[in-house]
Amino acid sequence: MSHVRVGPRAVTRSVAFLTAGVLAVPALAGCTSDEPAGKPLAAQDVAAAARSRVADGGTLRWAVDSVPETLNAFQADADDTTNRVAQAVLPSMYRTDETGRAARNPDYLESAEVVDTEPKQVVVYKLNQQAVWSDGREIGAADFAAQWRALSGKDSAYWTARNAGYDRIEKVERGGSDLEVKVTFSRPYADWQSLFTPLYPKDVTGTPDAFNDCARRELKVTAGPFAVQKVDTKDDEVVLAGNPRWWGEPAKLEQIVLRAVPRDKRVSELVAGKLDLAEVDPETADEVGLAAGPRDAGTGTPLMGPQGTPAAGAPGSPLAGDRGRSAAQALRSWALANGSDEEAAEEEVLAREERRETEAKAQRRQRALSGFEVRKSLEPAYTQLALNGADGPLADERVRRAVARALDRKKLAEAVLKPLGLPAEPVGSHVALAGQPAYADGSGALGDQNAKEARALLADAGWVPGGPVKKTEKGEKAAGAEGDGEKEKDGQKSEGGDDGDDGTYIVGEDGKNPGDGGDSGDGENGEGGAKAGDAESGEKHSSGKNTAQGGAPGAYAPKGTAAPAAAAAPVAKDGKALTLRFVLPSGPGSEALRTVAGRVSDMLDEIGIDTAITKVPDESYFKDHVASGEYDLALYSWPATAFPATDARPVYAKPVPAADGSLNVAQNYTRVGTDQVDQLFDRAMSTLDRKEARDLLRKADSRIWAAAGSVPLYQRPQLTAARKDLANAGAFGFETPVYEDMGFLKKGARGPRPAASPSS
Repeated sequence: MSHVRVGPRAVTRSVAFLTAGVLAVPALAGCTSDEPAGKPLAAQDVAAAARSRVADGGTLRWAVDSVPETLNAFQADADDTTNRVAQAVLPSMYRTDETGRAARNPDYLESAEVVDTEPKQVVVYKLNQQAVWSDGREIGAADFAAQWRALSGKDSAYWTARNAGYDRIEKVERGGSDLEVKVTFSRPYADWQSLFTPLYPKDVTGTPDAFNDCARRELKVTAGPFAVQKVDTKDDEVVLAGNPRWWGEPAKLEQIVLRAVPRDKRVSELVAGKLDLAEVDPETADEVGLAAGPRDAGTGTPLMGPQGTPAAGAPGSPLAGDRGRSAAQALRSWALANGSDEEAAEEEVLAREERRETEAKAQRRQRALSGFEVRKSLEPAYTQLALNGADGPLADERVRRAVARALDRKKLAEAVLKPLGLPAEPVGSHVALAGQPAYADGSGALGDQNAKEARALLADAGWVPGGPVKKTEKGEKAAGAEGDGEKEKDGQKSEGGDDGDDGTYIVGEDGKNPGDGGDSGDGENGEGGAKAGDAESGEKHSSGKNTAQGGAPGAYAPKGTAAPAAAAAPVAKDGKALTLRFVLPSGPGSEALRTVAGRVSDMLDEIGIDTAITKVPDESYFKDHVASGEYDLALYSWPATAFPATDARPVYAKPVPAADGSLNVAQNYTRVGTDQVDQLFDRAMSTLDRKEARDLLRKADSRIWAAAGSVPLYQRPQLTAARKDLANAGAFGFETPVYEDMGFLKKGARGPRPAASPSS
């Protein structure tokens, strides 16, 4: 499934922590939550198997989005593949477990604890005595110290993307032995477990030149179950091979090949036998699930095809019982005998042959996909509706709150997740996901969906229904609808309109009936089953439009049918209607976001707000529109991490003026923030009492909800097509993959496992 997602924490999610008091050492042992730990909404799905059942050897061909520009996870252009490589080849002091919590990695770390808090916080790491770099050198204090100096922010010669936490370290030194590293902090830092993961050798972090350049295309020295064999930009792949100096459980696989394959090409690569593991979209997952479903006992042919039709060659299919050329010749003879001329008979034969070949190809495709299954879970990331509060109508908190109160988040979550058989619960927090200690539903600070109260908020801000609207001159926009880009009106793309039409698709200005093509509200055509054109075809309606033929709602429905709710009249202020510019990616993998956007637009119609949908190329969507603030509404995703105090602060921090007069927004692309939220994050990052930190984060989340700069909608689905005999890999959920345990099952080792299906 393709989504617009903001990158992993190691790339850009950074923040500095401020001091807010310390605790005595004895209190640290008892600083646990007084609430029972929740569970993630969905468990991981990786076909877990004991190592004894996994064969030695083999190559795992794993689809990724791109070959990384750099293998240095602390540089700005690092991506998901960078981090995947780092997980497999570099030390990580802590990993994320299945509940989204940090867990000590015993392969590198025997223990780590806070040994002092007065006068300074001191953490002592005791390293695994077997832990060595691939060149034979022990992992030790010199590597920790070099990474601290590179990432502390004190030397601008290092091109780093973040210094969170490292800027709080005062010194790094050898402890009581070569296996001990002593880290002293200048200010208390609650998320100290986030540091030194991944850990690079001092060869990479020791000098600016090495840090900036040497680790971009190769890592000569590593310390994981795998090592980087090559980064091949010509064949678009990264090859990882087993590390002969690895001291832990030996890797089951001989190689892992990370192949860059576009999302829309992955199904054909699966069919061609060129991939073993690939994250896929709902349509591909559905096809894989059907191919892995019930099959004819005699022929092995799948009994059902797409949309529940008989599969090619199955009983009841158009060509069932056809025996190739002889059947075609019989058809020709029959046609001639019954009065058809030679040309018509030949056309019928050719058409029949074409249908036969089409179904034969479908059968081959289904047979190829029958060796795969769909493994599904929820990604540790959530999709949100972002409201740009920098200027325009959404600079008014009342208008933002009205937009947020108009949304039925439960219905939006169901539209995406229900067709996939995944828990369809809206996300209730900006800082954590269900199952994590800091998670709590803070949406009550905003209030439930309520169209009446939303309209009252608009009226309080001066936006009233039925107000006079000035006729706009050429080039003049409705309030909130500004900007350029590739736009669409009634499904026709335009680079700029003629005759006063700027090419923007204003929802409702298509002359269509609100009921034409409208959704049923039951989630059947959401992210899991939407057609590519759902959000492009002009099916959405604007407030105040009448039904077809000028009739009242329900006038032509059967007796007893409830009439649909009347759309609200458009709201206006100072002679301008309230129209919000909704910017969306236009690529083939973004149908899901466009479907969600269409439903959001429908919900805003009900309170009198129109939306102008502008579609832009995927490659420019985030950089040129979201990050630069060229939007009113946008959809994109944030990852959740085990360290929300560190990673969430730059996303919700109050923008501050920069020295050159510009606005420094960090990663707060909604431009909405408050001093109170910043202070709560700072306090959470500076207390070593976990319960206090959790409570502070929840308070910060409530205030973020109240400011209504962003509205979390749903946790992203994770659909992965995997070979049926591939173990310990798939939809990982929160948990960091265990690369050394991945592999293919021994013959006869595969136990009973129901074929996964996105609709099961």
